[in-house]
Amino acid sequence: MTPYDALMAYDRDTQALAQVAGRLGWDQETMMPRGAADQRGEEMAAMESVLHARRTAPQVGEWLDGIDDSTLDAVGQAQMRHIRRSHARATKVPAALATKLARLTSVAQGKWAEARGADDFAAFAPVLQEVVALKREEGAALAAGGDLYDAMLQDYEPGTTGAELEAMFSAMRPVLADLRAAVLAAEKTASLTGTFDEAAQMKLSRHLARTFGYDMQRGRVDKAVHPFSSGSGNDVRITTRTNPVDPFNCFYSTIHEVGHAAYEQNIDQAYLLTPLGQGVSMGVHESQSRIYENQIGRSRAFTGWLFGQMKDTFGDFGIADADAFYACVNSVNNGYIRTEADELQYNLHVLLRFDLERALMSGDLAVADLEAAWNDRFKADFGYAVDKASNGVLQDVHWSVGLFGYFPTYSLGNVYAGCLHQTLRTAVPDLDDHLAQGNTEPATSWLRDNVQVNGGLYEPRVTITMASGMEPSEAPLLDYLRDKFSTIYKL
Repeated sequence: MTPYDALMAYDRDTQALAQVAGRLGWDQETMMPRGAADQRGEEMAAMESVLHARRTAPQVGEWLDGIDDSTLDAVGQAQMRHIRRSHARATKVPAALATKLARLTSVAQGKWAEARGADDFAAFAPVLQEVVALKREEGAALAAGGDLYDAMLQDYEPGTTGAELEAMFSAMRPVLADLRAAVLAAEKTASLTGTFDEAAQMKLSRHLARTFGYDMQRGRVDKAVHPFSSGSGNDVRITTRTNPVDPFNCFYSTIHEVGHAAYEQNIDQAYLLTPLGQGVSMGVHESQSRIYENQIGRSRAFTGWLFGQMKDTFGDFGIADADAFYACVNSVNNGYIRTEADELQYNLHVLLRFDLERALMSGDLAVADLEAAWNDRFKADFGYAVDKASNGVLQDVHWSVGLFGYFPTYSLGNVYAGCLHQTLRTAVPDLDDHLAQGNTEPATSWLRDNVQVNGGLYEPRVTITMASGMEPSEAPLLDYLRDKFSTIYKL
């Protein structure tokens, strides 16, 4: 057996174990009894200890030294790129630190959920302080004298830096703020009335998942506090949530997570349980979820079909016709919650988090001051005060589980989606005719063939550039938002 074959066989087992660890996380969010939190922390720590040991094992380095990448084909070279990057990062982080982080973040997730339910940031702050301290320690090990936050970004968007993101976001912020102000000054759109049965929401939610190509033979839809997608290959699970007066929360959370899940399900099966068998970055991942949710799912054509589906399911809900429904789906209103924000304001939520977490990692912001800093920034960006912690600093799970560097990929994904959507519209000129019939296949198949099937074969920005025919830029997204909301609000 060649060193390459031996390494790939070994890595396949590592990938399989990582999927098992991911399934523990899925269970913790969906079905695990609350009293099991501490035990689950020990289980997650044990899994991380095993995974870290495998990733840093001496034979991995020996195999890597024995492989000449230039003798491999394009797929083999891509596999090696991922394994070499993962090995280099893993060997920089002490095993004891990796295990300690896994144990702590599992426990912290439970404490975050309790604090969120009680609107009590002070109850969460001590464990968050521990998480931040360990993440800074990890970042210092990875950065090796460089920027801590840049080092953390590589786990989510390899090849990008905080400075590059700051430049992109700085170009977006004033455009979004000005458009937001103009829209909020315009006449309001119609609103839903009444209540919407939870079981009916979940039934239609599963129908929407299938409509967007989610393979229910290799996945499932469950409920969770914070919607998410988990897994890859042939076991990809999603969650959503319900709100009795806002079914859009359920439906568009589902469509969003299906975008993530479809990406994982549609990767070339030849890459299963290899480094190429999962999404190449969170930015590219988010481009799929956001284009499914927004450019496709909130389009005038598709919402016309959804209007009929909702009338069949719920009867009259206070919206007169499909045009009013389209405006309702895309209404811009004041709100606190990122995951419920409209397309126009969503990125402003992300930019807030990006700046705060960079400050936490640099040491410029203390955890004790985080809630006040959040509230001050929110008031400055949105013009009104946060009313309670669950609508502010406690609304997201990410920091509790140590996902520092993750938040900016949401907006980067929107930027990528803007580029992809512009090209998709040219490639499929009759797309709206299909969407009006509830047929998303022309759009989802184009995304499958041009983005999803590749998995991790190419670097993130190369993936988007090849698919869209352009270097990633915020311009297509901003043009799309200006055109869409100026039309809806008659600006």
